Amino acid sequence: MQAIALRERPEVGTDLLVWAGKVVLRPLQALMAAPSLLFLAALTAMLLRPPDVKFYEIDRVAFGLMVVGVAGRAVVRRQTLFVMERVTWPMIGLTALALVSVIGQPFDNESWNLLAAKFIVPFTLFHLTGLVFTEEKRFRQFEIFVLVVLAYLSFTAIVFLLGAHSLIFPRFILDESVGFHADRARGPLLQAVANGVSLNLLGLLALHAYRRGSTRGVKIALLLASVPIAILATMTRAVWLTFAGTVVALIFLSKSRALRRACVGLVFVAGLSLALVLSSPELGCTLTDRLTESGPVEYRQAVYAGGWQMFLERPLTGWGFHQMPAELPRHVSGYNEKLLYPHNTYLELLVEHGVLGLGLYVWLMWELWRLRRGAIPAREGGGFLDQDFHLLWPILLAVYWVNAAVVVMSYQFVNGLLFTMAGMLAAQRRRAEVSQSC
Repeated sequence: MQAIALRERPEVGTDLLVWAGKVVLRPLQALMAAPSLLFLAALTAMLLRPPDVKFYEIDRVAFGLMVVGVAGRAVVRRQTLFVMERVTWPMIGLTALALVSVIGQPFDNESWNLLAAKFIVPFTLFHLTGLVFTEEKRFRQFEIFVLVVLAYLSFTAIVFLLGAHSLIFPRFILDESVGFHADRARGPLLQAVANGVSLNLLGLLALHAYRRGSTRGVKIALLLASVPIAILATMTRAVWLTFAGTVVALIFLSKSRALRRACVGLVFVAGLSLALVLSSPELGCTLTDRLTESGPVEYRQAVYAGGWQMFLERPLTGWGFHQMPAELPRHVSGYNEKLLYPHNTYLELLVEHGVLGLGLYVWLMWELWRLRRGAIPAREGGGFLDQDFHLLWPILLAVYWVNAAVVVMSYQFVNGLLFTMAGMLAAQRRRAEVSQSC
């Protein structure tokens, strides 16, 4: 009997190992089953990150699960997990500068969150995109995601403009104690410029979808018609000017008649919306006040002058990552706040990381610009990343660059969206090189 029991024990142990393996591997298998949906879920978490609940790292959890799922799938399929691109080098330099600075400071959760939002998360998305969006079906999923998010942001901005606050979700958007510009349509990003940049970028992608005819014309036309109203609702002059510039640029530069007609329609809707807003006593006064308000301009002049003084004191080494808000009040007179924000991505880089940091960033943006020249595989000529998308890419970058001059681009969703598209172009170029060599 004892001998029989001894023979049974290994079988029991084997069963336990098999059961434990299933428990561990099945969730991982589920994560690897739909990488594109996991990727888009992570972007959604970055957009809707709630700042007023204890579980605010939900975007980090979603990002971590996405990385595990995509990387695990690549390992199983024996794909190259990491590909060095020309863009990668300035990314590594910027991340290293910021990381060394943060490590040398006392632990601050906000600094680490900003480090992730500005560098780690978008750069990771850039390199993982090529493993996720590999076929037109997944590009279609990304396009649907873009249209859904645009509809949500436009709806939220319009109901805010109309005063229908009960329709706004999540509710923290209305909380005046968090974020900036609680009196404007700021969306879940809690900053009017960041919301405007998102609307502008997503609107351009919606125009691209309309030109391709990849969705029903009437629905996409109605969605596009809401964008000028949502842009107006941000009550931000930089956003207005950027949107106007992109529409005018497409009217004169686009080779697509359908796209030019759509842009002319946007101009008409924008003019009609402006007329209706001005006809309302309350909204008209708000709009007029925003147009004539000089406070933000004076603030920026003072902050920029103070930031330049800080740069002259440490032009090479800089002041360190996320040190500018606390140090800037000492160099600016007339403002009693303990923290002052530069509202300028380029100035912040110059002050915090010196000439080297700004130089790396300019190099990074140049490499992103060069992605428009990438070859297009023959089988992808009529897909999402067609020739017209390559022509649209410089305009998407210009929207980001112009608004980066009036706000610090520390918004995960905005950065993630831009670098996801950049990763798509880089991966497409690699596929074209492989197909040409075969």
